[in-house]
Amino acid sequence: MNKTTSLLVLLALTAPVLAQTDAGKRLITIEGGPRGDVRNGPLTFVGNPVKARVSTLNIEAAQAVLAAPKGTPLIEAKGRRTANFTGNVKVDRGRLSATGSSLAYDESTGQGVLNGSASATFVPENKADGDTVTIRAATMSLDVDNDESTSTGNVTLSNGAQSGKADKLIFDEKRELALLTGTPSLTRAAKSGQKELIITGQEVRALTKSKTLYVRGGVKLVQGTTTTTGDAVYYDDRKNVAYVVGNAVSVDSKSRVTVKAPASGYLEQRTDLARVRALNAAYKIPTDQFRLTREK
Repeated sequence: MNKTTSLLVLLALTAPVLAQTDAGKRLITIEGGPRGDVRNGPLTFVGNPVKARVSTLNIEAAQAVLAAPKGTPLIEAKGRRTANFTGNVKVDRGRLSATGSSLAYDESTGQGVLNGSASATFVPENKADGDTVTIRAATMSLDVDNDESTSTGNVTLSNGAQSGKADKLIFDEKRELALLTGTPSLTRAAKSGQKELIITGQEVRALTKSKTLYVRGGVKLVQGTTTTTGDAVYYDDRKNVAYVVGNAVSVDSKSRVTVKAPASGYLEQRTDLARVRALNAAYKIPTDQFRLTREK
């Protein structure tokens, strides 16, 4: 096979389609001259680094292997191919940057799974918008269809004075929203005379730009000697206030003072003043703000 023919075959294998369907967006393009069976694969790309692109994801690695399902020629397998990247893998998408020791991408699912101490940073659009978000986990799956990443296994999140832990974390880059599940907790570090605050529940949703939280399901807030429980809480870190609804009770183990919300009311906890008060009025948590883009 001459160089011209080889180049034409490579372009046919890697050129993205024009149709803006999910399947079209999932096709991967890998730069460079590969080694291997051009017709049936697999093809091995080596570079310094190897560069690839799929939808809005830009990938760099020491090596990439492009393969088709067994028995299917590469040129006929568009939309079903896999690409495995190894060695100092870096992935960029807008303000998100992620790294890992390997990445397995599947065109049929549009998922790229980072393994090996996966980590990602998401920078604010402007410095005034807040702090850089950092996520670390055992594995991190990047979705090319909806600008989401899903991290699992000893997940940690840091966002300025806030830090979170969970078994699973979904981060929505468009909404700048983190959804933590699987024994999640969020800690606001002590600052300006305020004691450390720890919030736990069945599900934690955090808007990283506005520093607001919505936590539901067996909610518990612990700050110093004060423990507050309820069905759900809305917390505004910048205003230093939490609103606890549904069977809300606060107990100070030192003073032995108990504050209980009336059946039709809620508790307001000022984290800067170490003060809890019961209010006999309805409080509606703005839950719509905490929906993932795909949940609308």
